[in-house]
Amino acid sequence: MEIISTEKAPAAIGPYSQGMKTNELLFTSGQIPIDPATGQVVEAEITAQAKQSIENVGAVLAAGGSSFEKVIKTTCFLADMKDFAAFNEVYAKYFITNPARSCVAVKTLPKGVLCEVEVIAER
Repeated sequence: MEIISTEKAPAAIGPYSQGMKTNELLFTSGQIPIDPATGQVVEAEITAQAKQSIENVGAVLAAGGSSFEKVIKTTCFLADMKDFAAFNEVYAKYFITNPARSCVAVKTLPKGVLCEVEVIAER
C-alpha cells in the first residue's frame, strides 16, 4: 500500500490520509469543500461547495496517478437532500463516465459543510 498526499488538496483534519493506492486501485478519503490555498471552507452555497469538494478529489486522484475518467465508484454525502439536484448539476460536469454511486443525506459533516465526496478509481 502507498499513501497519497498532495498540497493541492486540503490536509487531513484527523488521523487518516488523503488517499491510498493498492494494486491497481486508488481510494480517496472524503473530500470536503476546503480551499487548499487558504485552509478555509468555501462559500456556504451547495454549487460552490460541490465544485470545491470534487476538485479536491481530482487533486488526490492526480497525485495518485489517476483521473476522473478512471473513477469506478463515488460516495457522496449531503447535509440536506434538498441540495440533490444542484449537487448533481456540478457532479455531472466532472464524472462524465457515470461511475457507480451512492448519495446519502447525513446529520452533519465536518466543519458544518454541505457535502463530502469520496471515490474509488483505477490507477
